[in-house]
Amino acid sequence: MEMEPNEQMKKTMEPIFEIIHSYEILETLKIDLEECICIDLVEFVFKDGVSIEDQSHVGDMEILSVLKSDGNRHTCLIKHHEPEDTKEQFKEFDLDIIYTTPMIIASNKQVISVLGEQKDLKKFIDLIRPNAERITNISFKNAVYQKKDLLSVLTEKQKETIIAAYDHGYYDYPKKISSEELSKKIDISKGTMMEHLRKAEGRLLREILTGHSSK
Repeated sequence: MEMEPNEQMKKTMEPIFEIIHSYEILETLKIDLEECICIDLVEFVFKDGVSIEDQSHVGDMEILSVLKSDGNRHTCLIKHHEPEDTKEQFKEFDLDIIYTTPMIIASNKQVISVLGEQKDLKKFIDLIRPNAERITNISFKNAVYQKKDLLSVLTEKQKETIIAAYDHGYYDYPKKISSEELSKKIDISKGTMMEHLRKAEGRLLREILTGHSSK
């Protein structure tokens, strides 16, 4: 999706674009919707005369490490702290989606890419739309994955849960751990854990059986 941010969004992001031209999120490593933080791999394009050595933050993004520099382009590991006044809005993005590339943010244009089911994509667009002066382009396509990247079809929570289930012997026969014990091990409710597992198993099966099933 490509969009032009509205005036309120532009004003909110003014401090960021005082020192950079744009930034691209190369990979989202972690999203914690309860604590309202993200850890991302980001490439910043700094304005002329601005030194990365002088910057500990870019707006609400804390620079944890500078991994690569090429002229005014700097690839950084960052932690994004959502401002207090937008935390509730941020939590609304607790959707069954995966953030992917391209994800490019500039002062007058944003390109946002996500993977998900149709109902979740619709909710995501509905949440984004109030921040847009206008949406200039939306495109949808079926995602295609290599089998070696099979886990990339899962959200981070689904991936963490199904790996923990496998590691603790939940899928062994006979099971080495019950669902109640597993939920305590990974410190989430049994209902939430089972929902993550069900969705993860469904996505993995659909990916594996694509082209083989009559459904």
